[in-house]
Formats: sequence, structure tokens, C-alpha cells
Amino acid sequence: MLPEMPSTLRVKADSAIKELRTLGRVVVAFSGGIDSTLVAYLAKLALGDHVIAVTANSPSLPAAELEEARALAKELGIEHMVVRTEELADPNYVSNPANRCYFCKKELSGKLKEVAAKLSFANIVDGTNADDLGVDRPGTSALFEEGVRRPLADVGMTKVEVRELSRLLGLRNYDKPSMPCLSSRVQYGQLITPERLLRIERAEALIRSLTTVKELRVRDHGDIARIEVGRNERQLFFDVELLDKIAGSMRELGFRYVTIDLVGYRSGSMNEPSRRWSTST
Repeated sequence: MLPEMPSTLRVKADSAIKELRTLGRVVVAFSGGIDSTLVAYLAKLALGDHVIAVTANSPSLPAAELEEARALAKELGIEHMVVRTEELADPNYVSNPANRCYFCKKELSGKLKEVAAKLSFANIVDGTNADDLGVDRPGTSALFEEGVRRPLADVGMTKVEVRELSRLLGLRNYDKPSMPCLSSRVQYGQLITPERLLRIERAEALIRSLTTVKELRVRDHGDIARIEVGRNERQLFFDVELLDKIAGSMRELGFRYVTIDLVGYRSGSMNEPSRRWSTST
């Protein structure tokens, strides 16, 4: 049963559940983010035990995110499987072009298809929402090419609506910030290596251990670590002793220079051209 909610949101939720019921047994591409958590929850409502959540594990996934995915699947009462993906064996991915995500999602799709075939599951679904279709996302295109279904996007559910519905359903990660893979922190053209990804993972874990920051990216520009935090969280770093601790730890990890981006976190900052910033950005 769905809780009380605005009529437009209920129509979309009901439509997504109706679509999922037509799919038979489904594999959910489950990152543990709010989008995939919601689609897994709705799939469970629609199909009961004919659902399995599958999480891809590789050096580009922080260990803490894998544990979070495991915990969430258990809370949802959904069978969970972890598969190893080998995107770092693909030169197209490792060379880190602007469409790097395309090759990653092709690899993921292949592993999800293997699981579906082995278990005789009819379809694969993911948490793509309607907003994802309005921007250039090579990974989203790759999943669509491979036949991965996207029930949230199909009913026009936006990211704001995903979060609101998740809140109403009592999903504890409804306000969790987006958490793309660690490779998204590496400057295009620089090789993606396990060592570089581990350095980024450790850098972000260290900063989180020292602060209460929620939105965080450590962007890897070779010798430079560029730290982005949520715009309303920048004041958390206005402490000389804290800055010294972070700088010293980042240097121990191999960064020569450590900077805090004064503009704050924004999605896709590795893609943006030089432009004038304002406080309304």
C-alpha cells in the first residue's frame, strides 16, 4: 500500500508499479543510491520475491557504498547479489574520455544480462529518472541500448519527485546526495588506475572523518587535489587547524597541492568551460 501523497505523484507511482508488474521477474541495477533504492522498493511492491538487486563492485566503487547497498537491500527484504565488473580492463574506459561512462555501463549491462540469463529473469531495470534524459549522459544511453528498462523515467518522475516519494515511503536515504563512481573525480585524459581511485577514496574518507560534510568530491588533477563541498557546507572548513590536517593528509596520499574550490560542489564540474561565476550559480 502506498501512503497519502499528492495526486500527480500518486499517478506516477501507480504507473511505475503497473509497468513493473508487466515485466515478470526483474533484475534491479542497484547502486544503493536513492533512484535505484526507489525502483527496487517499487519492484518489490509489484513483483514480491521475483526481484533481485545486483550491485556492481570494482575499484571505482567506494567500499562504504558497497556496504550501504548491502544494508539497504536487506532492509528492503530483497535478495542481493554483488558482481565484479572489469571496466578497468577496457582501454576505452581507462583512457578516460568524456564519454567514459558509456563504456562502464556497457560492461555493467553485460554482467547484468549474465545474471538475468542464469536466473531466467525476463528484464533488467534501473533507477534512471526523467531528469537524466534531459542531459548528456553517455552511461544512460548505453543502458538503453542494451535494453535496460527505466520505469521511473517512463512515467516522467523527476529527481525531486523521486526524493519526495522516497521520503513518504520511509526510505532512509531519501535525501542522500548523488554518489557517482570515483572515476568521475579524475580529470579527463588522465588514466584511470586502481591506485588513483584508491587515493581518491581514501582522501574523501579522511575528510568525512574530520567533518560532518555531506556533499563532497575530491577532484584529481594529477598533482592537485581540488576539494568540492556543498555550497552551504563551505563554512565547515573555515578552521585553520582543520585545513592543516586535511592538507597534510592529502600530501601523504601523494597530492602536491591541495585546494578548496571556492564555488562549492556542482555536478559535472569536470565538464564545465571557463566562465564567470556568481553567487546564484
